[in-house]
Amino acid sequence: MNTTTTPIHWSENIIIADADFVDKVAFNLIVNFERMLGRRIPQADFGQWAVDIALDGRLRPGDEHETQVVLLHDKSHSRMENFKPSDYATELNAKAFKDANLGEFIVNSIATGGPSGDSTSVMLDLLHTILNHDEVKRIMVIPSDDDFTYETLRNALRDADEEKHITLFAMQPLEGGNFRQEILGYSLMNALGIRADELK
Repeated sequence: MNTTTTPIHWSENIIIADADFVDKVAFNLIVNFERMLGRRIPQADFGQWAVDIALDGRLRPGDEHETQVVLLHDKSHSRMENFKPSDYATELNAKAFKDANLGEFIVNSIATGGPSGDSTSVMLDLLHTILNHDEVKRIMVIPSDDDFTYETLRNALRDADEEKHITLFAMQPLEGGNFRQEILGYSLMNALGIRADELK
């Protein structure tokens, strides 16, 4: 029997997110801004959020772009509670959408926990893999906010090729690291429909 293995196709642009953490931050923003603005805040628009992350990761307009979004979530969570669309199995995994300015976004979700490891270890495995693929030019990483995860990622990315254009997203500036940093809250606020003029 003749078997051949097809190499995995990686996009030029990759977003890897701890979806449980992103969902938690979205919840906190909804609660705080509903109180502050005195109005209901809707669920975050998932597509808009992914586009905003890509823009913050310095992806420039061009309809030929392809961006992979990899969502890591605990296997006990079947959906993102504060996003729309939200269900991993039926609405997000193996789905794609096209943005008029930034091209195609392909979404995949990976359940973590058990033998596969937690989201941090799976994220590290993914990063080690894609850092070795020449076709990957831009990596955007949204890890959880615990110190262990950040320190582990900082060590893992220490010797990363500068050609990779790595951006790490967090809710507050972090020390050091061989990558650019952006504040996660800005993309989420936009996806939640919170306007800058409301905050004046």
